[in-house]
Amino acid sequence: MEKENECRQIVDWTREGILRPGMVLLKHYLTIREQILIVRTCQELGNGPGGFYQPGYNDGAKLRLRMMCLGLDWDPQTRKYGKKRQVDGCEPSVIPCEFKQLVQRSMSEAHALIKMDSKVSNVEDILPALSPDICIVNFYNTSGRLGLHQDRDESRYSLKKGLPVVSFSVGDSAEFLYGDERDANKAEKVLLESGDVLIFGGESRHVFHGVSSINPNSAPGALLENTMLRPGRLNLTFRQY
Repeated sequence: MEKENECRQIVDWTREGILRPGMVLLKHYLTIREQILIVRTCQELGNGPGGFYQPGYNDGAKLRLRMMCLGLDWDPQTRKYGKKRQVDGCEPSVIPCEFKQLVQRSMSEAHALIKMDSKVSNVEDILPALSPDICIVNFYNTSGRLGLHQDRDESRYSLKKGLPVVSFSVGDSAEFLYGDERDANKAEKVLLESGDVLIFGGESRHVFHGVSSINPNSAPGALLENTMLRPGRLNLTFRQY
């Protein structure tokens, strides 16, 4: 019985394709070259004005990650977007064109999978298209975590339409949780590896999701050799306000 359960868990961890309506996982979708481009670009932007910082709350608590916003700034305390961030008044950099192109290509791949699976005439009824104007870049070190939450701070239009969140994972892999409740014990689990793209929109737009752990020493060697990326996971989430 233990071996059977172990095998079932392995199958769960390696799921790909359509996870649920409007939620698609593209495994190893970003090439190593594209991952290197993403890391190098984020390193350059992260060292400049409006770059990486560790956000916190009024009570002094700090998030267990470092963050940088592109396009618009998102403030974890107010849960609002703005043109400047409160901590230092810096304006976020624009989203690089190369990033937007990768998002659109990922969306096209997800739409193709949905069309093949459901035979619907308009795949955007299940997974709407988006034009990303926000990118939140998080870097988790090997002890980084993010509790179950919903992404509900975009505009009413964006949320009502179910415009998706597109997530790029680069570096060490992460144990990702998702479900209909803020309860880790009831959540589904999937392993997000370097190069994976996760998309959730439509009826899955308000899914609870989080990161339960980072798996050390799991990043591709070629990525580390070409970027000197620190141990941890780089995660980019694209949205449309």
